[in-house]
Amino acid sequence: MHDIRAIRENPEQFDAALARRGLSALSPGILALDEARRAAILAAETAQAEQNAASKQVGAAKAKGDEAEFERLRALVAEKKTEVAAMQAEASAKDAELRDILLTIPNLPLEEVPQGADEDDNVEISTWGEPRKLDFAPKEHFELSGVGANMDFGTAAKLSGSRFVVLKGGVARVHRALAQFMLDLHVDEHDLSENITPVLVRDEAMLGTGQLPKFSEDSYQTTNGWWLIPTAEVTLTNYSAGDVLDENALPLRMVAHTNCFRSEAGSAGKDTSGMLRQHQFEKVEMVTICHPETAIAEHERMTRCAETVLERLGLPYRKIVLCTGDMGFGAQKTYDLEVWLPGQDKYREISSVSTCGQFQARRMNARFKPAAGGKPDFVATLNGSGLAVGRCLIAVLENGQEADGSVTLPDALHPYLGGKTRLVDGHLV
Repeated sequence: MHDIRAIRENPEQFDAALARRGLSALSPGILALDEARRAAILAAETAQAEQNAASKQVGAAKAKGDEAEFERLRALVAEKKTEVAAMQAEASAKDAELRDILLTIPNLPLEEVPQGADEDDNVEISTWGEPRKLDFAPKEHFELSGVGANMDFGTAAKLSGSRFVVLKGGVARVHRALAQFMLDLHVDEHDLSENITPVLVRDEAMLGTGQLPKFSEDSYQTTNGWWLIPTAEVTLTNYSAGDVLDENALPLRMVAHTNCFRSEAGSAGKDTSGMLRQHQFEKVEMVTICHPETAIAEHERMTRCAETVLERLGLPYRKIVLCTGDMGFGAQKTYDLEVWLPGQDKYREISSVSTCGQFQARRMNARFKPAAGGKPDFVATLNGSGLAVGRCLIAVLENGQEADGSVTLPDALHPYLGGKTRLVDGHLV
């Protein structure tokens, strides 16, 4: 959420930043509402002061035995009480209206973020690894005989409908091994703290990270009101909601492996084959809560953590910075990592790592107390995939495929697979 004081102080800068996201100027309407809100608050406070003064005079009139003055002042107090209640209600309504507007406005991009309208304007930063030169026509993951019936879309459709999958046998074990490998790497080498979090959360948690109110259709809500998390970003980031942390406790670097749920609203017809785009999937999610001045360095660090997963698995990838028109709602800057999929003959997103500045913290009222003293300030928050487990499985299967349909598995996974090195007809050998 945006700081209304910053908008008041520099509305032109605010509107210019929104323009980089392709949005029209919003400061005139915001500031007009803010002025009306402040006037309503002042009027309510003035009326309250008048009510308090009249209340004191009531007591004095009664002490003097002046019945007529006592009755007049008592009537005045009752009138002021009604007036104050109406004014306070108006001030609260305008305050809520302003908050509702601010909650729907996306974060402002950093100056270094490239200008652009959509994914075609994203900028490649670097590449790592060389795609294998295959002497056969590569297949997509779901076509490989080495995967076989152990990636079962038919049973999943019977159970749950489209965009679900049942993993079995060796394929299921490789999927589990990937998640374990990622967690061990992040905990043992990247100094992230492992967490197991709920997948059902309250409205407030979704609001804090920006999924509500604007993007409710992208998530699932239960009949009794809880939301299924789209990623552990929601739970991990909200650890600090409403808290005032000690500066010396920062940064908090966390990781969690969870099921994630997305309705995929607006994605009809996209990636309908295989398990690239599912309603239920697993991710190893990284979240950092830090001092605002260290957020940029933490962004680079977190991105490097995700890159290391791909490099240890020997998966070619490229790193891109998203343009202003392709960034997520809460991001100031985002790096995407795109892994090479030979079956599609293209790079596809496998991790998105964003710095959000104080945008989410202001929504959650998450602050820190400066070590040198002074008023608490909002923390900065960052989040990133480290990685999407299902997409990583796809990449491992497609990049390790052999001419006979079997799959050679990355060395980094062998210890998690009991020393098995290949996937043949869905079995580990």
